[in-house]
Amino acid sequence: MTEQGDRPAPRRTSRTSRARADAAAKPPAKAAKASGDPTASAHSVESPEPLQLYLLRHADAGDPMAWPGDDADRPLSAKGKRQARRLGSMLAGIGWRPDIILTSPKLRASQTAGIVGEAVDVKPDDESRLVAALEVGDLEGILAAHPDARRVLLVGHDPDFSAVASTLTGAAIELRKGAIARIDLPDAGATPGEGALRWLIPPGAVPD
Repeated sequence: MTEQGDRPAPRRTSRTSRARADAAAKPPAKAAKASGDPTASAHSVESPEPLQLYLLRHADAGDPMAWPGDDADRPLSAKGKRQARRLGSMLAGIGWRPDIILTSPKLRASQTAGIVGEAVDVKPDDESRLVAALEVGDLEGILAAHPDARRVLLVGHDPDFSAVASTLTGAAIELRKGAIARIDLPDAGATPGEGALRWLIPPGAVPD
């Protein structure tokens, strides 16, 4: 009998025994791969990173019936500017930064995009397809034009944004003025029903 801490004398093993022991100690995945098992690396292949689509409806722009000029020139109200500043501050505070910001050229949308973009240090670009009547097919074209962007922020209007968000996710989604939604897509195909709503932040939820 040996006392605690003593090591027993090593046993002599043959080369054949040692080879069998080494083979048994190999990780299963490597052994399966060596044998040609097509499922050997199935668990080691990571799923592709989803495309993060952010839909931001422009902030408050007052009563459209009270605006005397061209609708495209209707600016943000004082309330809308506060909404955009609060949202930009919140996003910057959590370290969020999109790869690209695309905005409708209408003034109320471009102002919203400019305020948020300044906060997160990304300059917005105009995208005419966001002006009106945006559909999923248009969205596919927009995303395809920026293949390297994985975080895409679009700034535009309703009812288009709410309709597109609902189509992508298969759920009824309403974007109020100044609200932002994140929808993850498996790719830039924007297939109806394949989007996953990750979060939806209404303007009232953003603190001063």
